[in-house]
Amino acid sequence: MTLTSTLDDRITGSLVGAAVGDALGGPVEGWTPEQISRRHGGRVGGIVGPWHDQWRTARPIAPYHKGDGHVTDDTLMTRLLIEVYEEVRDHLDAYAVATHLVPRMIGEPRWIPELEASALPLQRVFLAEKWLVARVHYGHVDPREAGAGNIVNCGAAMYMAPVGLVNAARPEAAYAEALEVAAPHQSSYGREAAGVFAAAVAAACAPGATVSSVVGTCLALAKDGTRAAIEAVCEVAAEHRDFETALEPLRRAVAPFDTVGPDYRAPSLGARRPSRLHAIEELPVALGMLVVGEGDYRRTVLGAVNYGRDCDSIATMGGAVAGALGGAGSVPGQWAEQVAQASRLDLQGPALRLAEVAREVFARDRARHRAHAEAFAALTGGPVADPGPGA
Repeated sequence: MTLTSTLDDRITGSLVGAAVGDALGGPVEGWTPEQISRRHGGRVGGIVGPWHDQWRTARPIAPYHKGDGHVTDDTLMTRLLIEVYEEVRDHLDAYAVATHLVPRMIGEPRWIPELEASALPLQRVFLAEKWLVARVHYGHVDPREAGAGNIVNCGAAMYMAPVGLVNAARPEAAYAEALEVAAPHQSSYGREAAGVFAAAVAAACAPGATVSSVVGTCLALAKDGTRAAIEAVCEVAAEHRDFETALEPLRRAVAPFDTVGPDYRAPSLGARRPSRLHAIEELPVALGMLVVGEGDYRRTVLGAVNYGRDCDSIATMGGAVAGALGGAGSVPGQWAEQVAQASRLDLQGPALRLAEVAREVFARDRARHRAHAEAFAALTGGPVADPGPGA
C-alpha cells in the first residue's frame, strides 16, 4: 500500500483502525470486565476466539461467529456508507441514505464474516438497523423523519466515521452532515452521538490534532446529555494512564447518562428512549479511553475492548479516532492483516477511494463557495470575498 498524502494516511488509519477495533471487541461484547478476564485468563490483548465454542446455537438471537478476526455490523455499515459516498461523490443527506444505502442493505449480497456466508447486510444487522429498511423502504416515511420511534442506541453513530473523513479537518461540517445522514435511522441522543462522533473523526484529521483538541471539539459541539456525559467521563479519564485502573471509574462516570442500566443483556425499563438528559454509553467511553491511552491506538482500543458491554462499537469509535490521529502506521499491522484475512476484506482499498472522494468534495465546496461569494458581491456591490486557498 502506498500512501501519497497525509489525507490518505489519516483516512486509512481511521477506517482500518475502526475495523480492527470492531473485530477485537466483537467476541467479548456484552460481558463485564470481570467476566472477560475470567474467560480469557486475564485481559484481552489481541484477537481472540468466540466466547462460546458452539457459537451457532449458544445464543439463538445472535448466531454469529464473533471472534477470530471477524468484523461485525459496525464495519459492514461503515463500508456501505463508503460505497454511497463513492457513488454520490458529494455531501450526503437523509435522502441519499434512502436512495443509495437502504437498497444496498436489501439488494446486494456480500460476504458476511460472522455468518461465514454470502448474504444481505440486512440479514446480519441489529434490529435498530433493520428499522431503516422497514421505515424507509416499506413504510415510505420521509427519510428526514424516519429515525423517530426507533430504539435510541449507537446504531447510527457506529458507522459515521466516513462522514468525518469526507469533512476532514472541518468538524462543524461533519457534525451537521452526520445529523442529516443519521436522521432516517436515529433520533434524540442516538442521532446526536452520530454527529459528535463524525466531528471527532474530522477533528482528529486536522494537522497538529491532539487528544485534547479532539475532546475540546466534541464538547464545543455536543448538546444536552451527550455533552454532559463526555465531559464527565473525560474528566475521570484524565486521572488515569492505564485502562486497568480506569475500567470501573469510567463506568461509574457514564452510568448516570446511560439508560441501559447495570446489566447490559437485561436493559432497564427506561432503556433506549429519547431524552435530552441521557447519552449513549459508547461514544463517551471511547473518548475516555482515548484520553486514558493518550491517543495511542493500541492502548485506546484494548481499553475499549476490556471495558466490555457494547465494546465492539466502543472500540470501533476509539479505533477510528486514534487511527486518524496516528495514521495508518499506528494500527498494529499484524492485527490488520489478521482481520483482513479472516473477514475476507480489503481494508485499505475503500480508504484510498474515500480519500479521492474527499478531494472531489473539497473541490466542489470551493466552487460552491466561489459562486456564493460572487453572488453576494453582486448583491452588495462590494468586492468578491476571498473564496479560500486554491479557488
